[in-house]
Amino acid sequence: ISAKVRGSINPYFGVYKEPLYNTSIKIRPISKERWAGLIAAISSNAGMVSRLLLGEMPDNIEEIFEKLDLHLLPASSKDFETHCSCPDWANPCKHVAGVYYLVAAEFDRDPFLMFELRGLSKAELQKELAKSPLGRALVSQLQEEEIAPVHSPSYYTRPGREAPEGELDIKTFWSGKKRLPASPPAPQESPIPAILIKKQGDYPAFWDKDISFIETMEDFYRQVREKNRKRL
Repeated sequence: ISAKVRGSINPYFGVYKEPLYNTSIKIRPISKERWAGLIAAISSNAGMVSRLLLGEMPDNIEEIFEKLDLHLLPASSKDFETHCSCPDWANPCKHVAGVYYLVAAEFDRDPFLMFELRGLSKAELQKELAKSPLGRALVSQLQEEEIAPVHSPSYYTRPGREAPEGELDIKTFWSGKKRLPASPPAPQESPIPAILIKKQGDYPAFWDKDISFIETMEDFYRQVREKNRKRL
């Protein structure tokens, strides 16, 4: 990745005109042999193959790379090398950091650039995946001729008449041929009031009164239960 970054005017360092620095980021590519193993691993996952062939980046793509002791995104300073022509001795300098932000924005726009920086373009990746059994099945489905839509004169489906199968009595018409399942039994009332409160103890940390917290909540539960019964 090469970029030209505008610098700052700094008379302290003798810079009186806005400079232009050459900045570069080199990411270590993955060898063809390792890519062959990666493509074989990806080809065994139907979900990844389908999403990659459809131009989508799977969220768990790094899991395949980690199984083969590789990384799609740089995992350490050994995976990339940076250089800037500015006089700053720090690495990365602010100019390299600015390029990092721009590259990250490009990754958000097109995540397949990560593959290209690792030595395999999007077209090459999809071409290799299409050779796998799962890829061939998906590509054949995508290449099938689409059925043209048929014009309909009405937005809603028009009802039609159909003759009943055999004789149908009135009882079967209203109740149906299959019996409905039995209603589930009504829930039984808990024999212990405020059982959830009792599990937490009588005097929790937030309770600063002298009276029992459990007894207070038992009385509250009892009042709520009686009110609900009256409403029913």
